[in-house]
Amino acid sequence: MAANRPSEATANWWRDAAIYQIYVRSFADGDGDGTGDLAGVRAKLPYLVELGVDALWFTPWYLSPLADGGYDVADYRTIDPAFGTLAEAEKLIAEARELGIRTIIDIVPNHVSDQHAWFRAALEAGSGSPERDLFHFRTGRGADGEIPPNDWVSEFGGTPWTRLDDGEWYLHLFATQQPDLNWAHPAVRREHEEVLRFWFERGVSGVRIDSAALLAKDPALPDFIPGRDPHPFVDRDELHDIYRSWRAIADEYDGVFVGEVWLPDTERFARYLRPDELHTAFNFNFLACPWDPALLRTAIDDTLAEHASVGAPATWVLCNHDVTRTVTRYGRAETGFDFAAKTFGTPTDLALGTRRARAAALLSLALPGAAYLYQGEELGLPEADIPLDRIQDPMHFRKGGTDPGRDGCRVPLPWSALEPYAGFGATTAPWLPQPAGWSGYSADLQSGDPDSMLSLYREALRLRRSEPGFGTAGEPGVRRLTWLDAAPGVLAFARTDGLVCVVNLAPEPAEPPPHTRILLASGPLDPAGRLPQDTSVWLRV
Repeated sequence: MAANRPSEATANWWRDAAIYQIYVRSFADGDGDGTGDLAGVRAKLPYLVELGVDALWFTPWYLSPLADGGYDVADYRTIDPAFGTLAEAEKLIAEARELGIRTIIDIVPNHVSDQHAWFRAALEAGSGSPERDLFHFRTGRGADGEIPPNDWVSEFGGTPWTRLDDGEWYLHLFATQQPDLNWAHPAVRREHEEVLRFWFERGVSGVRIDSAALLAKDPALPDFIPGRDPHPFVDRDELHDIYRSWRAIADEYDGVFVGEVWLPDTERFARYLRPDELHTAFNFNFLACPWDPALLRTAIDDTLAEHASVGAPATWVLCNHDVTRTVTRYGRAETGFDFAAKTFGTPTDLALGTRRARAAALLSLALPGAAYLYQGEELGLPEADIPLDRIQDPMHFRKGGTDPGRDGCRVPLPWSALEPYAGFGATTAPWLPQPAGWSGYSADLQSGDPDSMLSLYREALRLRRSEPGFGTAGEPGVRRLTWLDAAPGVLAFARTDGLVCVVNLAPEPAEPPPHTRILLASGPLDPAGRLPQDTSVWLRV
């Protein structure tokens, strides 16, 4: 049964929440086997309370062979034994909620694992069977069916088709071990609706939808023709009916959706955020934006405009489990993010990247809407270089070894400088190696340092929660941001209640507007009280 309806302020918590992303495998190891787990997360709940976040978003914790970091799900109702049990998950959800922290889980609707019961049954049933109708099986082209059914390209590179011994091919937009579901089949829709209810009944407050724009496919599975609208598998109109049915379920439980929607068309992006569809979506335009004042302002303006058109709150994020860590990205010549541009050996100035990451933290946390923080960003962790023989990410292998993959942002966290494996908890080597010097970023060292990245995030999140001017909850469609006149290369805007954020990206020191108090600065101001380059400040005017 759904809980009693909360107050409007509580019901709208997600509009300006600070949400912390947990990649369970690398967060904290509670049983010492080298893999992070739910016991490790439960042990760190006091840390998360002190950090000041409102919710935890867990990447997939379900039963999985881990061919793609858990995004190959074998059973949506079972916790992977490497992480714990369903009972532990329920306990974690409840304990976090008692501490004022909500839980958001991941759902992966585009595909399942090749070890999922449905796909195993489809393989056994053979060509033309009802079991295969749940997926996209096709005969190949060519004299002997040896050519894939169409010319699509996998999200991980190469063909998205794999041929079976019986001659049929199956579609997988991602890794071979991730067969795509057929969302035109009513059983697929019914199953996912039941999975949503399963987790809402267990107390989760929200669901993040992986690859939310990819579920529906053109039934003919035609070859890809650049510029043809509609696209054969991206952002098809059929998706909106799916998400309307999901929204009706979420509303029964006061649940919230956040969609992973990568779309360059802002008008089509906003369609997913209409009042009867998803509540929020990730802001990839801001995440991928270079450290450039004009481009950042455009990204902010475009984001606020597209969300205002449907009364949805914006989201702001600098990094996640797929993206090069902020400190590293901002320390490079090319400060934007593009999967296609990832290469080995890119020169990086970590001191510069750290200074910019601190400034970006205050910029993103000052903007109206919800903020997402990926685990380890509050420690200022850089992207790690993973030895070639230890890389596990299928993106690396699918792209012929030219792409370093995403493992570099998934290295187990450093908690205690003097403990083995930087206090991750493992008594054996962690599943990914920690680089030399990793313990220097540990939470215990930073906790006692008022100038550390951790201290900056703690104070920023405290102010964000305590200062009413930062809030937007309960006010759909209200922008609550006003740009102020500023020198070239400087971003300055006011929220409400006299709060102002100034970010200097110019080489020359920037004069802040008249103010009564400095609430927080990302770095020291110069002796004249001006902001050096790559510095942000929150002011009360």
